[in-house]
Amino acid sequence: MPNVTFQSPLLHKNVTVYAVAGDTSTILSVADANKIAIPHDCRDGECGSCLIEVVTLSGKTMGSLLTEKEKAQLKSLGKITAEEIRLAEVEDVAPKYRLACQYIVRDQDILVKFSGEPGGA
Repeated sequence: MPNVTFQSPLLHKNVTVYAVAGDTSTILSVADANKIAIPHDCRDGECGSCLIEVVTLSGKTMGSLLTEKEKAQLKSLGKITAEEIRLAEVEDVAPKYRLACQYIVRDQDILVKFSGEPGGA
């Protein structure tokens, strides 16, 4: 089971929870289940308001499938380059910024940073 640690100015301290590796739960679903309020508007990758920064804490860094919606939103926010998309798709290198509603937890411990402002990681 991977640990997911949430860090934000909205939280009094970092909060670490367990996630089920291989489950299809997104970071946003894991946060909701643990009463951690990541700003979001649509839950569908359309708005970009759930922008997060993801830092791998243990194990091999693993990418995660970027959806077309996520690529478009991250590009429009200036948070991902064409090279980072290529590395994620070809080399399985995880990009720094993701959308919480699209990122599915994999078998690695991660730190999820969010600002508390919609669209600001």
